[in-house]
Amino acid sequence: MRKLPNIIITGTPGTGKSAHSERLVELMPKMTYVSINKYIKDHSLEDGFDEERQSTMVDEDKLIDLITPDLEEGGRIIDWHVCDIFPESLIDLVVVLRTSTTRLFDRLKDRNYPQKKFIDNMDSEIMEIILNDARESYDPAIVIELYSNDNDDLESNCQRIEDWAKQWIIDNDEDTE
Repeated sequence: MRKLPNIIITGTPGTGKSAHSERLVELMPKMTYVSINKYIKDHSLEDGFDEERQSTMVDEDKLIDLITPDLEEGGRIIDWHVCDIFPESLIDLVVVLRTSTTRLFDRLKDRNYPQKKFIDNMDSEIMEIILNDARESYDPAIVIELYSNDNDDLESNCQRIEDWAKQWIIDNDEDTE
């Protein structure tokens, strides 16, 4: 039995996944921040490169094989734009960050994404691709959609997630059952 929950922070690139994840670890120091992009590099899980999108492709099977023991231990905050590959039995909360298309446009523009990657990410946000993937892959009761347009949103979102985690710990404490 895990003593701490596993939380996925997901959303279109530019919605604030890393900022939220880093802030959550400050609020909940017993949790471990796992940037999947860094994890992929650290464990050599690259499976090619998409020139058109200027994006690394990932061996998702190897990723899941390597990360599953960490998830079984619990206490992970997973930051990645893909959520539907993680085993449902090991995920306790999926937070899908959304942002206004105007703000997302500016954020992606600042990143100097290639045109194809830029358009794909804008389309993904507009069509709610990641939100729909989360809802199709996990029990809808553990999927929440939060808006991330500014620092006030970041703080209130992180407070809400921290409150949820505290309650999860209480609800899953074997000593109180």
